[in-house]
Amino acid sequence: MHFIVKVFPEIIIKSPPVRKRFIKQLRDNLRRLLQPLSEDIQVKRDWEKVEVQTPGADERLTRQVADVLARTPGIDAFALVQAYPLGNLDDILAKTKAHWAEALAGKTFCVRVKRSGKHDFSSTDIERYVGGGLLQQTQAAGVKLRDPDITVRLEVKRQWLFVLENLRRGLGGYPLGAQNDGVLSLVSGGFDSIVASYLTMKRGMRTHFCFFSLGGHAHEMAVKEVSYYLWQKYGASHNVQFVTVPFEGVVAEILEKVDNAYMGVILKRMMLRAASRVAEELDLKALVTGESVAQVSSQTIPNLNAIDRATDTLVLRPLIAMDKRDIIQLSRDIGTETYSANVPEYCGVISVRPTTNAKLHRVESEEARFDFTVLERALEDRAQTPIHHLVDAGETELDVAVELQVGEGDVVIDIRHPDEAGLKPLALTGDQLLEIPFFRLNGQFGKLDPQRRYLLYCEKGVMSQLHAAHLMDAGHRNIGVYRPE
Repeated sequence: MHFIVKVFPEIIIKSPPVRKRFIKQLRDNLRRLLQPLSEDIQVKRDWEKVEVQTPGADERLTRQVADVLARTPGIDAFALVQAYPLGNLDDILAKTKAHWAEALAGKTFCVRVKRSGKHDFSSTDIERYVGGGLLQQTQAAGVKLRDPDITVRLEVKRQWLFVLENLRRGLGGYPLGAQNDGVLSLVSGGFDSIVASYLTMKRGMRTHFCFFSLGGHAHEMAVKEVSYYLWQKYGASHNVQFVTVPFEGVVAEILEKVDNAYMGVILKRMMLRAASRVAEELDLKALVTGESVAQVSSQTIPNLNAIDRATDTLVLRPLIAMDKRDIIQLSRDIGTETYSANVPEYCGVISVRPTTNAKLHRVESEEARFDFTVLERALEDRAQTPIHHLVDAGETELDVAVELQVGEGDVVIDIRHPDEAGLKPLALTGDQLLEIPFFRLNGQFGKLDPQRRYLLYCEKGVMSQLHAAHLMDAGHRNIGVYRPE
């Protein structure tokens, strides 16, 4: 197995020291992500690309590596390549034809070559010779230099020929960690905050999560679930923190002391104050929110201006000019739509006639009646957990049985997203396995045979344990977690 990974073009145009640092960061990230798949995987960097190789890799490992490359920030495109000792032009044509003859049938094509080293022929010579040969010796519809159906890509590097197959687009952006300072994202679990977090991760920012709990246990569990998914899929090369701030008391104080029209603005200001304190203690230089202009009453320009005055910390709003439709589409593209669509609604503050044109002096007047010791208590009671230790750190009070093997009569429920389950299916017989995605589990579990025991499964064991604890909270005792070695 041999992949050539093209880095994001914005990295290439950086100054040599910056380009070198960014590509090194990408290489290090890929090493951390790929090492659990196989210790034999080698990741090497060049001035404009990264190469991933492992001898004797099977088809499954190749698919897993491709999946990691497709969701790692900093990659513009990647391709599986076949490497051959460099021969003459006839040999190059023969090797290329063997890979592309079938795919070219009825298609227009062109040949693109990159070459480095000293050779008797130029890149143009190879393009003309191979292109003409493929046109004559295959069922291709013709050569088309601009916008062809297929682009046949070759690379010649010193005495090696690389035939590129199946060029795939990457995420783009910058390698995670390329921006030296991290950020703290205020997440509610909905479309907006999760997509905003994804965009900062894609831009190379190490993104930590901060959740303000308004009292809903199911809501908190759902937010942890989608945050964990987002981190695991796009940011697992770096450890981050998940911070929960209990805000029930803050909400109660606002409901009692603040004028109805200003409740929403005041609540957002309190969240920014609390998040700024958390960010300062974590040495993070910016906050991230999912706000979009005029999407709701608190997100008008005057209200956002009044909200921002509560803190001196930089507030990033990646979605500020995006439409809701586009946000949901991006959520669908990155795989979080199903999670966010099933996050339970929990509204702590509902204003009958919220202001859309908050005046700073009026906001400050309303806040003067607020007892800020309530906010201090909330910050003192916050919980901070490495996101990959949500369960291990004691997030669940109930003792959930963890099984390494499936016992007689037990049924394993695969709660992973259908796409993830299809990529890595469980090797169990039909009567031992049910596939019920996490977002349907609560509705369907009560319909199952109560006389049997059910073991929930997900790849890391985190979400399965959280869901098992939630079902036990609901009164089900025939539940456990399946975590094979």
